[in-house]
Amino acid sequence: MRDGRPVVLVTGASGFIGRHLVPVLEGNGWAVRQALRTPPGSTSDVLINPIGPTTEWQAALAGVDSIVHLAARVHHPHEEHSVELYRRANIEGTLHLARCAMNEGVRQFIFVSTILVNGRSTDGRGAFNESDTLTPRGIYGKSKAAAESGLETMVQDGNMHVTVIRPPLVYGAGAKGNFRLLARAVQLGIPLPFGSIQNRRAFVAVENLSSFIVHRLARLTVPFDVFIVADAEQVSTSEFVRRLSIAAGVRTRLFPLPVPLLRPLLKMSGRAEMHDSIIGSLELDVSKAAATGWRPVVTLDEGLRLAAAGVVGDS
Repeated sequence: MRDGRPVVLVTGASGFIGRHLVPVLEGNGWAVRQALRTPPGSTSDVLINPIGPTTEWQAALAGVDSIVHLAARVHHPHEEHSVELYRRANIEGTLHLARCAMNEGVRQFIFVSTILVNGRSTDGRGAFNESDTLTPRGIYGKSKAAAESGLETMVQDGNMHVTVIRPPLVYGAGAKGNFRLLARAVQLGIPLPFGSIQNRRAFVAVENLSSFIVHRLARLTVPFDVFIVADAEQVSTSEFVRRLSIAAGVRTRLFPLPVPLLRPLLKMSGRAEMHDSIIGSLELDVSKAAATGWRPVVTLDEGLRLAAAGVVGDS
């Protein structure tokens, strides 16, 4: 406790999700200790770099009640040569932090994983849910799945509660990766050939992901639990672009390139995830999260308006 408030350690606090989550935690009565890769701006924060199997956590964990573990290796320009980097950060680094937390008496550990542990597409099957047999895709998805498995085994021998959260693409102000590329293309009025795509995909606003994390921190239930979290609406790629255009206040510039022609063009890019994330469906069953009493705090349109405002401000 600090000043009568429970203390939560947030790793990856300076990243996209962390920058949104920290003020939400503080607004809900948590004293936040940020684990940062850059020099701390507050005496309560700690410098941790890099996260791996030998990271020294003892000082950072002193007096901590809960942990939200966001930090991870997400992208690397040469993924086929970077298995060791993902293993050290996402698997060994996560499990080492969890062991140190258990030794220090931390009560709760929230691990933000990815829906990629379930797979990349739901084409030809039903929506992904928490009880699926995992079929992780890519080095990143496989490393997160291995970390989940290790955490589940670990908590059988201790008193710490672990919650795994599997989000789809997280969008919002300051987002990077595919969402930022798409948002900039929309802002610049670049015509996009997605008008014929009639898939169905889940997304999650960073505001909704943050609210579920806070919601979950207030609840200690079973030793290990998994939740899939997404916005209430699941829409096609073309509809997502149309909604994003409206949120940005620009004209929607979609043209209907037939999917049989678009498919080989995307595959030629050499990035299977780009093909799947644009053409394929990714339907998620979020009934388990809803059964806890949680509801998204923003709609898809509201989340996109907040995200588009951030893109304008960051341009």
